[in-house]
Amino acid sequence: MKINSAFLTHDDGDQKLLVSTGASKFSGLVRSNETAGFIIGCLEKETTEAEIVAKMQKKYDGPKDVMERDVRKIIDQLRKIGAIDE
Repeated sequence: MKINSAFLTHDDGDQKLLVSTGASKFSGLVRSNETAGFIIGCLEKETTEAEIVAKMQKKYDGPKDVMERDVRKIIDQLRKIGAIDE
């Protein structure tokens, strides 16, 4: 899975933005916190949920089950707006 080509990512200092190009039903932008920004960054290339969790474990100190839940939640939200290609 990866970010749909109808969306662009942009780093804005400490936030990662996901912007619709108008080629999707969703119009607008998504602002993210550091964790969601990291997940979106991972989705710029083809990846899996398990690979994202493994990358998060290398970068952040925290329980694996919490990271898995966060990754799943963000990916589910991105799916709802059509931002994920599977």
